[in-house]
Amino acid sequence: MSWEALVQALVLIAMLAVAVPLLGRYMAAVYGARADGSAPGDRVFGPVERLVYKVCRIDARREQRWNIYILSLVAFSIVSVLVLYLLLRLQGRLPFNPTGRQGMSAKGSFNAAISFVTNTNWQWFSGEVSISHLTQMVGFTVQNFVSAAAGMAVVIGLIRGITRARARTIGNFWVDMTRTVVRILLPLALVFTVVLISQGAIQSLKGDRVATTIDTSTGVTEQHIPGGPFASQEAIKELGTNGGGPYNANSAHPFENPNGITNILEIFSLLLIPLSLVSTFGRLVGDKRQAKVLLAVMAGILIVFAGFAMLAEQNGNPNLSAAGVDQSISATQSGGNMEGKDVRFGAATCGLFAASTTGTSTGAVDCMHDSFTPLGGLAPMAHMMLGEISPGGVGVGLMGILVNALLAVFIAGLMVGRTPEYLGKKIQAAEMKLVTLYILAMPFAMKPFAAVSAVLKSANTMQAGPHGLSELLYNYASTANNNGSAFAFQGTGTLWYTTTQGISMLMGRFLTIIPALAIGGALARKPKVPATAGTMPTHTPMFGFLVAGVIVIVAGLTFFPALALGPILEHLSR
Repeated sequence: MSWEALVQALVLIAMLAVAVPLLGRYMAAVYGARADGSAPGDRVFGPVERLVYKVCRIDARREQRWNIYILSLVAFSIVSVLVLYLLLRLQGRLPFNPTGRQGMSAKGSFNAAISFVTNTNWQWFSGEVSISHLTQMVGFTVQNFVSAAAGMAVVIGLIRGITRARARTIGNFWVDMTRTVVRILLPLALVFTVVLISQGAIQSLKGDRVATTIDTSTGVTEQHIPGGPFASQEAIKELGTNGGGPYNANSAHPFENPNGITNILEIFSLLLIPLSLVSTFGRLVGDKRQAKVLLAVMAGILIVFAGFAMLAEQNGNPNLSAAGVDQSISATQSGGNMEGKDVRFGAATCGLFAASTTGTSTGAVDCMHDSFTPLGGLAPMAHMMLGEISPGGVGVGLMGILVNALLAVFIAGLMVGRTPEYLGKKIQAAEMKLVTLYILAMPFAMKPFAAVSAVLKSANTMQAGPHGLSELLYNYASTANNNGSAFAFQGTGTLWYTTTQGISMLMGRFLTIIPALAIGGALARKPKVPATAGTMPTHTPMFGFLVAGVIVIVAGLTFFPALALGPILEHLSR
């Protein structure tokens, strides 16, 4: 691995070490409002929030039970899907469309609307040739904010369930989402947008610029260079772990990601909020040691997958080495597997981006995952299959690792013959049934669709062999985990894929959120029990290893056979 890639990784770790505690403390103050209801920034943000509550007729003082909380989220999501669907269908007749983009097909609009509302941001289309400026701003960018805010609101509801005793409510979804957008996402996105613009990212309402090409041997003398309000979308797509992007090349495009500085900043921004929410958790439960354990598990898994992907890509393609091709690092070449990579970033940094984006359910990419070496491609695919909890998407990542922590403490309780407890709450059969539903939801949203796609002749557009199976597995792992990145090549614009992937995205989103909030509601109703000599401590390294072991074992038992037939077989066949 090059020293430049290593330095970039160390700089990224240092930036996160400074920013995560600060943002975590701020978000804890936002969500854990003082007794009088005040929170940081009331003078600036308070009037905006009160206007939203007034216009939407929200009673900010009224809290909701878990089932009403989830109904509010579902109702908001249904309305969002309908609005975005109509916007996509009618964009050809709407303003702010300087290049005359036409309305999208019914099946395509169905897939895209669900994709952005579920925080997946899977794009079967090229944004620069399919989407108008109005749809980018009012449709996609708005959903980047509110879908991320919805995920953050859900985990705050779960945390309230853990911290409260003999309570019937877990907060107010509308208040939590509004505060998240106004006090957290908007200020951060504004700052990051300005930084991106300063480095050369595009932000305008202009249409395509026409440039005269130098090489006219192909008969093409003009090139259309698309412009639009893209820096602002890039900022929130990373901060909200959304993914997608206005350009088909995504974060490999210089108008979205101009240079090495913005590349590291984009990795930083997609990791920032998920990691900071763990710090927020520690402050809200009144025990920072609990947060440190979960943070160590997240960081440890992320470092393992990032290092694996970076080394695999930097080592290059063994077939090329056998043919006498020099893939080593030198003064004249960056070395490694540079197929599908940008020379601005290099092979190792691409591996770092891939591990970060698949570990956070973001889906943004700065290189082509389909061109990875078999082991390099195994890393981001397996990372998603863990459930994207290292550190996971904004809100849902912390939600996932908390569910796994409940499973770990339950298993530990069975081992010693005691009723398991977590933060003063007894974990019993009712909670474990919900934990089981949560764990089964993602594989159920992925594996059946992948299996049918592999054998259904009318749907099978994949390449032959283990690499084609890897592409297929990756696609449905991406949608079921609300990630949005792709292995490429797969012909996903067909009726079969746009429909089944849309269903997979819905299942991956709501079949995990509903059990998690139900767990929060169940725990909120329980009294707190004092710790005794027999209570297993959940703030120790031993418990951290137990949680990590549970995550790896569950994922291994679920997905290893499929991985063995895909990237592992491809590697062994070389």
